[in-house]
Amino acid sequence: MPEGLVIPELLAPSRIARGLRVAGKNELFEALGALLNRAEPALSRETILAALREREHLGDTGIGLGVAIPHGRVPGLGRFVGAFVTLAQAMDYHAIDGKPVTMVFALLVPEQAVQEHLLILSRLAGIFRNSETRQELLAAQTTEEICQCFTRAENRADR
Repeated sequence: MPEGLVIPELLAPSRIARGLRVAGKNELFEALGALLNRAEPALSRETILAALREREHLGDTGIGLGVAIPHGRVPGLGRFVGAFVTLAQAMDYHAIDGKPVTMVFALLVPEQAVQEHLLILSRLAGIFRNSETRQELLAAQTTEEICQCFTRAENRADR
């Protein structure tokens, strides 16, 4: 895994949605699948959804503090790909702290990249533990501002 900025490399403004309205986890995963598909059009949405749902069946990916990080391994995927959404209304996600989720970072990883997968998840968890970062992400008015928030968060994490 490269040193320095990692998370901003996983995102693009086209894979970020602000104020997403969803009725539940299935609808959320459908929206995340559509965003992730923009980065990897060769992957079917069904493949993306299967990867996210397979991991979710092992245990909910709500890490607490209003954040969920659904993720999955995808055979044949050549790079790590992320999508990020803020929700219009907090939703019950069965997070570890029992609190509703307002932000979701979805991650697809190459099937064989086990160590890098764990390192990126750890880095994301560290970023989301910072209350300043969470507040900035929720207050951001554009997808570009959200990308800038992740860059600042990575810079803080590297100090």
